[in-house]
Amino acid sequence: MANHKSAKKRIRRNANRALINGARMSRIRTFVKKVETAIASGDAAVAREALRVAQPEIQRGVTRGVVHRNTASRKISRLAARVKALAA
Repeated sequence: MANHKSAKKRIRRNANRALINGARMSRIRTFVKKVETAIASGDAAVAREALRVAQPEIQRGVTRGVVHRNTASRKISRLAARVKALAA
């Protein structure tokens, strides 16, 4: 257990940030799952729309610092490739 006032404050702050970041990651995963579900169903139009909505959500995770820039780029790229292959 922390003894200093600043350390106690840091523990409180970290707990709050963990809740917020957890909610952000959950939201990102939900949007990605929607794209993957649309791809699995084989509906190109729905998949394209789901990707269009998911992309800014993933990028927002980068801006907020919960997802690394390269990880987000990789996820978007792979999803886009799968959606494109579905349309072809």
